[in-house]
Amino acid sequence: MMDGQQLGAQAVVADSEVRGKAKRARATATAMAALTTEQKNKALLHLADALLMQQQSIVDANGEDLRRGRENGTSASLLDRLALNQQRIAGIAEGLRQIAALPDPVGDVLDTFDRPNGLRITKRRVPLGVIGIIYEARPNVTVDAAGLCLKTGNPVVLRGGSAALSSNRRIVQVLHEAMAQTALPPDALQLIEDADRASASEMMKLNGLLDVIIPRGGAALIRTVVEHASVPVIETGAGICHTYVDAGADPEMAAEIALNAKVQRPSVCNAMETLIVHRAYAERHLAALAARLREAGVELRGDEGAAALLDAVVPATDSDYATEYSDYILNIRVVADMDEALRHIARYGTMHSECIVTEDAARAERFLQQVDAAAVYHNASTRFTDGFEFGYGAEIGISTQKLHARGPMGLPALTSTKYEIRGTGQIRP
Repeated sequence: MMDGQQLGAQAVVADSEVRGKAKRARATATAMAALTTEQKNKALLHLADALLMQQQSIVDANGEDLRRGRENGTSASLLDRLALNQQRIAGIAEGLRQIAALPDPVGDVLDTFDRPNGLRITKRRVPLGVIGIIYEARPNVTVDAAGLCLKTGNPVVLRGGSAALSSNRRIVQVLHEAMAQTALPPDALQLIEDADRASASEMMKLNGLLDVIIPRGGAALIRTVVEHASVPVIETGAGICHTYVDAGADPEMAAEIALNAKVQRPSVCNAMETLIVHRAYAERHLAALAARLREAGVELRGDEGAAALLDAVVPATDSDYATEYSDYILNIRVVADMDEALRHIARYGTMHSECIVTEDAARAERFLQQVDAAAVYHNASTRFTDGFEFGYGAEIGISTQKLHARGPMGLPALTSTKYEIRGTGQIRP
């Protein structure tokens, strides 16, 4: 018969990588919540310096990922999302500095009030808890997520995609070495290195160790996490975004917005996937706009209305309208009126970012009020749905759900609240 010590040792051995690292992260929660803003900011600046000092080793590790990606036939747009160079690492480090410069929401008093019985009640922001993040081939997310979670006193367990494993492993090694020289406990940042799908599935079931899971990536990843997780999920990211060009739109403005929304960086979630144009606009201006899109390398797919006005348009299907391309591919749909545009957005949109281009103020207001999305634009590109552009610094993601947080998720979205009740001996009658 094994004694208690032997049983304890057996239990430790039995822990998987996922559970073991989640336990280590959980063990730091109390210490993380007690850190001062000054301690956290000083640590984040030190982490930023460490990334710059070790940038060549990070670029070298990233080269391993890129080489595997090319061998596996990864698309050019996904390789672009994966790639790191000294300029991008400098930008990632600057993101940490920006997070350090942002106000710390932890400890903020949201409300204070007195009850007739003499109780004083204070509502205060506190860390959300241990956060699990499942994401794909963007190693910059590793640093952004770590910085945002650590700033808000949240231990974090990261599970990136296999495509970026070498990059993520080296980045976290650099951050751990730097954290050991600060007030941040290194165990507060964990990276799951097991790239098998089973590790992600296990994370989704770690109730009691993880307080919330945030998926970042394509629609398939997000859907899988939402459908299978028992840990609470903040749904983010899937972006089937539309730009509706109304009959009275300024043609040059419409063209510039559409081009920016599609080609400025097509691989990101706030890029446009479908251009909806009023028939009156299409008959006068669609050919010129389509020519500019093609000059930028965009493949055009369209409905019958678009095909009647443009040459060599690939017929668009329901599947196309429901696809987040993240590439130089664009659907075009010609509609009879704004009601038809609204119905299309309601059917195919992912409640991320939607835009109307029009000079009609009444139609613009109707669009802003009736479209159900995290961000709704009038005469501006959907590419602005971003934490930095909104003034939040780096973001943990774009929430497309309605509970807890919606839209770009900056630091306040990574906090919860607690009530502090101060009395003088009151008891409830």
